[in-house]
Formats: sequence, structure tokens, C-alpha cells
Amino acid sequence: MGNNNNHCLLCFFMIIFLLGHDHEGLTKGVEGLGCNWGLQASHPLNPNIVVKLMKENGFKKVKLFEADPGALKALGRSGIQVMIGIPNELLAPIASSVSVASAWVEQNVSKYISTNGVDVRYVAVGNEPFLTTYGDKFLNTTFPALQNIQAALIKAGLGRQVKATVPLNADVYQSADSGLPSTGDFRADIHDLMTSIVKFLSDNGAPLTINIYPFLSLYADPNFPIDFAFFNASGAAPVVDGSITYTNVFEANFDTLISALEKNGFASLPVIIGEVGWPTDGDPNANLVYAQRFNQGLIDRINQGKGTPKRSSPPEIYIFALIDEDKKSIQPGNFERHWGMFNYDGSLKYSLNVGNGRSLVAAKGVKYLSRQWCVMSPQASTTDPNFPGSVEYACMYADCTSLGYGSSCGKLDAMSNASYAFNIYYQTMNQMKGSCTFSNLSVLTTIDPSHDTCRYEIMIDVGKHELPPKTTSSLAAARGKHSYSVMALVFVLTVMMKICVVQV
Repeated sequence: MGNNNNHCLLCFFMIIFLLGHDHEGLTKGVEGLGCNWGLQASHPLNPNIVVKLMKENGFKKVKLFEADPGALKALGRSGIQVMIGIPNELLAPIASSVSVASAWVEQNVSKYISTNGVDVRYVAVGNEPFLTTYGDKFLNTTFPALQNIQAALIKAGLGRQVKATVPLNADVYQSADSGLPSTGDFRADIHDLMTSIVKFLSDNGAPLTINIYPFLSLYADPNFPIDFAFFNASGAAPVVDGSITYTNVFEANFDTLISALEKNGFASLPVIIGEVGWPTDGDPNANLVYAQRFNQGLIDRINQGKGTPKRSSPPEIYIFALIDEDKKSIQPGNFERHWGMFNYDGSLKYSLNVGNGRSLVAAKGVKYLSRQWCVMSPQASTTDPNFPGSVEYACMYADCTSLGYGSSCGKLDAMSNASYAFNIYYQTMNQMKGSCTFSNLSVLTTIDPSHDTCRYEIMIDVGKHELPPKTTSSLAAARGKHSYSVMALVFVLTVMMKICVVQV
């Protein structure tokens, strides 16, 4: 047994050594579009339809926020490279035990590679765990969880094929008061932690993953120069940093990170852009024109292989997001449910040239509920005492974010406003009998009430699709804003029981 242990240790350190010299492989093969596929929808598209949608539009990489069985099975042998996410709720248990990490890898990575032929390239450990709004909630568990997942991948024989990374928000680094990218460094309160994580990634041949959101710069600061948020904007006042001139916030932000890496001795560490995009609704600046402008500029950069002043080679980029998600938390803002390049049903929002003269194409084979809408009755009155409570009730259980100020339905009158709320509730409830009553204020119609920019939806008929199975592996927190605490607890308890049985 002693000799076997020595051999295992020798092999382990040889693997670590080899992994530490695998950076070159990570800098190759970044061609092709990547996207984020979130699953927080009341009426999710069939996974096979989504995978076909990605393939038809040239997306060759996808980032999942959860190890969803339906999505992973559909991605099997598709030719699409996959990054699988682990929710923040699982960081603590995974950090506590390599056995828990190994069980997660076996259940959510190894199984889908061997059984379904899924091309898993990365495991995303947590999701923006160091957001300043989280305080120190995940500061003590993220790095140990990363280490244990890496060890579990090596144990499973996947150490070279699958890399462990941590998607971080761009607030983990900052520039000096001058705002110049060359002054970039890691945030003071997590500086030592970040350098430890970066060193670990470098030692294991893994990339650093960063989410950059020019839209949020504009959202947070009304005085932010709007043209600086976009690419190829002639009206933007440039930022001059020594011999370098920056004309957009994306490049300036990215190079601030590169400066931080250089300052701390990791100038050549590969970097992935895990999320970047522009929403289309829920805020005056979240609209179709701006989203089309930003994402077209982004896609052009990707297809041209364009880097930044400090990194001439382009990073891997995952556009956020593929499809809208009407169940996401709106705590950051109403725009959170509208990041998709496609609507909830895979229909087109706007035109994008994805390269080689090809434009985006809509999803095919989507089945819908009956062509009918629930609207406010012409005989009803907004002075009815039940009116305010009925609208509030509808929006409590359905997505009314398009009704907000500056949004696509933000200019409706009171009756049309109620009609939108009643209908989105009716559709979310699958047009069930009794879901269009609202104290006799509403009525069904077969005449589409949509007008101008405001679209009254008819939901997907999920009954005509094979729904993804509900299992304890379906754990995620898209952009760190979703809660899966109960499901995470079930997973942890199951794994710990197995460990106890083995030890006994």
C-alpha cells in the first residue's frame, strides 16, 4: 500500500507540473461566438431547440449557470464547448471536503462527458462571489472550493481537459483616482486573496474569468459619457493613458485588469470574459437600438480577432445572454430579465450580422398556447376599488418589468397598463381556467393588443415539450442573483450521507 501511495503522489505532482505549463493551449482555439444560457424562465424553451438555435447562429461555446440535465444532454455531441457553473450556495460544502467536490464532479461533469459526449471545458466555481454587496459572505470559501474542484477534476482524470475557474465581477480590481487603466490593481480588501487565486490558476494552467458590463457603468452614473460605452464611437472623449488612447470603456476596463495582473507578477495569465452584453428593456438605456449597437460592435471584434492595447490577442468572450429570463431577480434593476439577444421564445429582437454575411435566425419548432389574450374589460373602470389590488396581484406573480419608466410599455395609459399586467399573468399561468377573472375587471380577446413598442406575449406551451427533469444537480445562481438554497442543501446532505457510508 505504501508504494502505491507513493506512486499516486508522484503521478499527482507530475500532473500538477504539466498543468502548470499548459497556458499555450488556453490561448488557442478562441475563435467562434460564445454565449450565456440562463434557465430562470417560467416557460423555458426545449433544450434541443436552444442548442439548435446556437448552432444555426454560429455559437460554438456556451456558459451554463447550473448543471442542468436537460441542457447538458442536449449539448452532447453538439460540437459546442461548455462551461458548467457551481452556485455560490455550494461553495461552503465544497470548500469543506474534497469528497463533496469529487461527488459534484462525478455527478455533473464526468457523467455527461462519458455518457452524453458533452465537451466540457471549464467548471465555473461560484459566480461573482466577491461582489461588494455580498460583504465577506463568500470570502473564506471561494478559494478552498476552487482548490477542491481542481483536485476533484484531477482525481477524475480530467485535469488537462477541464479547467476550474472563478467568474468574478470587474469590481475585484480598480484604478487609482486618476482612473487610468495603467494604475489598475486588485481591490485593497481582497488583494492578498486575489493574488492567491491568480497564482493557483496560473499554477494549474487555468484562466481568470471576468464579467464586464459597460451598460452598468451607464446605469450607475447618469453623467457617464454614453458614447464611451460603445465600440467605434466617434463622439466619445478618449482616455489618454501615456502612449495609449482608449475610446471605449470595455478596453479600458479590461486593460485595468491586465495592469493588475502585471503588477502582481502574472502578466501572461489567460483571461476569459465570462459575461458582457446589453439589455433591451427595463430602463431608458436598455433598449433595442443600444443593444443592437453594442452587441454588433462586440461580435465584430470577436470575428476580427481584435484584442486590446495591452493584449493584442483576443480573449474568449461569452455574450450575456442568449435568451431572456422572466424569473430572474430584479434587485439590481428591471433590466435583469432582458439581457437576451433573443426573446424568451427564441424569436428575434433585432438584427445582428454574426459573420460571413449571416444574420441571426430565430428558433424553430416552438409551440405556443392558444392565440388569445387577457385584457381589461371595456366595461370596467380604473376607479373600481378592486383595480389597484388586481394589477398588483398580477405583477406579483408575473413579469411586469416592461411597464417601468423608460421601458417598452412604459407609456401605456391606466387601462392598457392593467391589460398588460392581466395578460402576462394569464400567460404565465398557462392560460388556465380562472386565471383571467380579476374581480370581473378582465375579459378574453383574440385581437392582439400589442402596439408600438409594447408586446403582449403569448407564452410557450411547455406541455408540448419534454421538460428538463428536476434533479438536485440543477443548481445555479445566474450572475449570483438566484437562490437555490433548498436544492443545494439536498445535494449536500445526499453527498455527506454517501461519504459517511463509505467511511463506515
